[in-house]
Amino acid sequence: MKKAYLYIAISTLMFSSMEIALKMAGSAFNPIQLNLIRFMIGAIVLLPFAVRALKQTGRKLVAADWRLFMITGLACVIVSMSLYQLAITVDQASTVAVLFSSNPVFALIFSYLILHERLGRSNLISVVISVIGLLIIVNPTHLTNGLGLVLAIGSAITFGLYSIISRYGSVKRGLNGLTMTCFTFFAGAFELLILAWISKIPAVAGGLRAIGLRQFAAIPILVNVNLNYFWLLFFIGVCVTGGGFGFYFLAMEKTDVSTASLVFFIKPGLAPILAALILHERIVPATIVGIVVILIGSVVTFVGNRFKERDSTMGKEAQAAKAEAVRQNVATHSNAISEQEN
Repeated sequence: MKKAYLYIAISTLMFSSMEIALKMAGSAFNPIQLNLIRFMIGAIVLLPFAVRALKQTGRKLVAADWRLFMITGLACVIVSMSLYQLAITVDQASTVAVLFSSNPVFALIFSYLILHERLGRSNLISVVISVIGLLIIVNPTHLTNGLGLVLAIGSAITFGLYSIISRYGSVKRGLNGLTMTCFTFFAGAFELLILAWISKIPAVAGGLRAIGLRQFAAIPILVNVNLNYFWLLFFIGVCVTGGGFGFYFLAMEKTDVSTASLVFFIKPGLAPILAALILHERIVPATIVGIVVILIGSVVTFVGNRFKERDSTMGKEAQAAKAEAVRQNVATHSNAISEQEN
């Protein structure tokens, strides 16, 4: 159990420093280029673990699996993470971190709308509390950076959608979370690479610049990928993207899902503190209040999941005990009949 909490601590630190590292790299790299680089590196880091998981189950990837990865790669890497990366370039890292951490709320909503899963009382309460927290941070009556907020919330919404597609696909295809994540990263990075090549076509690049999408025009691929930025790219790709997800899934193997999910519950509180210490970002009182409210919503979800898992475990144990009692009664009855016959 100690290892599980160590993995959770490392994963939490990595995920909480994500926005800070990406903000620091923003001046040297195109945001879409940085997205491509970090997910390709992250996929390579996760590959040995994914291959081991496939070997343990005797599973081989087929065409249908790759079609699923292309869909999840599109939703995660191209749409959600591109919006996320753009949000970091135009808004504070602390604000983006908190808003993006609300993605489980949207995942719950999509699970109800798409998978028709029943929302428990604790989940409904968490959704309401988290939305209130988001409104406090966004403060619609005094918007100062509307673009950053729209991009960050858009990223959270689409990541929530990706989570549900990924979960549905992994159950249907019989793939664990780490394998899904690894090959989703590979597929998304490959799709992004194709888009980067297309964006270099003069007519396409000119059209994108003409409509104000300068960052999507002639997307660089290897510009500034050199020794000067080696450690920054190493931290973003290996530690944050690959290591963050890797340690998260290792924690999940050592403990239950709700305990491992502490990573995303702690992040909204820790990320702004790190941003204030490292980037010297000022956190306004309204943001602090919003963070506290979102953390309360996260605690409600965590506690609700713990009770749900406990009840589920108790229910399974009761069913097993009942089945064992029935088996023993049948055995006793059979022995009695045998003795009477003898």
